Amino acid sequence: MQTINDTTSQYRHNVLVQMTHDEEARQEFVRSFKQYLALNVSPGNKKVFEENVEPQLQAKGQGQSLVEIGRLMKREEYYQFWSSLQRCSQEMMWNSVQIPVERQLPELVETARETRAKPTLGSLMLNPDLKTPDYHTAIDIHCMPGGYHSEFGADDVAAGAVYDRAVYIYSMGRMGPLNDDIGASTAKWLKENHPEFQPKRILDLGCTVGHSTLAWAEYYPEAELYAIDVGAPVLRYAHARAESLGVKVNFIQMNAEQLDFPDGHFDVVNGSILIHETSKKAARSIFRECHRVLREGGVMLHGETPPYKDLPPYDAFMLDWDTRNNNEPFWRGSHLIAPHTDCSEAGFDKDKVFEILAPSAFESKLSQRYTHVFQGGDFGGGGQWYVYGAWK
Repeated sequence: MQTINDTTSQYRHNVLVQMTHDEEARQEFVRSFKQYLALNVSPGNKKVFEENVEPQLQAKGQGQSLVEIGRLMKREEYYQFWSSLQRCSQEMMWNSVQIPVERQLPELVETARETRAKPTLGSLMLNPDLKTPDYHTAIDIHCMPGGYHSEFGADDVAAGAVYDRAVYIYSMGRMGPLNDDIGASTAKWLKENHPEFQPKRILDLGCTVGHSTLAWAEYYPEAELYAIDVGAPVLRYAHARAESLGVKVNFIQMNAEQLDFPDGHFDVVNGSILIHETSKKAARSIFRECHRVLREGGVMLHGETPPYKDLPPYDAFMLDWDTRNNNEPFWRGSHLIAPHTDCSEAGFDKDKVFEILAPSAFESKLSQRYTHVFQGGDFGGGGQWYVYGAWK
């Protein structure tokens, strides 16, 4: 019998797509391919940079900005080779998951329908009149076909089913069997560093299928848990998934820029890898709404990948690959956010804004012999997540 602490495969629930032997083998190939690129191919770019690009920058007396490094690195055949393989691995990943999801979609839709008709724990509230923001509809973020919002039939859950499985392959299992390490690490940090803080209501923004959302229930089981997203397909899936896993969550279709909650309603407002998928203007609106719906003494938290200001120029350039090559147009802007400035402009006191590195909750659950899974990739920064936020 599989347990949630099983670290060898994704934890199965009622709406997780079931693969045939060949489908799972194909996905395993994609996962291994991504890992090989991260561990064996990507490091070669550093040698190219040090031997070919850095001397050119020094000779011209130029600083190592993202623009200058990028201009020269993009001329290098090795970088072009790696970049092409990286993009191919992303497209292969989505395709490897789409095939089994399409085959099982009627059954997945029916399971979600039955769950919504007779929920045992949480709830699902959809808003068919909600306009999906242009920054979502204009591009397939992450190269995910159709994005999070597209619907191809009545009560569609395809986007959720594809996303749930693909994230596990994308992270190569390093976010745990429930893909929840960002939310879990953030909640664990808050619990351990502020044990006196006992939230009654928690809101998770841009929840997608509820990966990070459900982690909050583990650390604060007595709190009411709410989660929002603009995409109906991912919310239908998220609700069915949460019910299957025995976690009570109230899922609502809503835009984080205009929250339909009263002032001071929540103790915690959390976002996990949300801001990098929104425009700068939208991010400012989200911060203001977080401030509005938080009670006095509440906290806003956003878990993201490391900001460029804390990275060497070359590392920042490599992390910036997603901006132009993985359909992430707001990636760079989100990594240039200055939390103390942006949060204070939203109404938070500047002296209550903070930036921390939250140790990985998943890694802490593993024995020492499993820690190698965190090496050689972008996730967690070697067992840590960058989190910024503010107390109200």
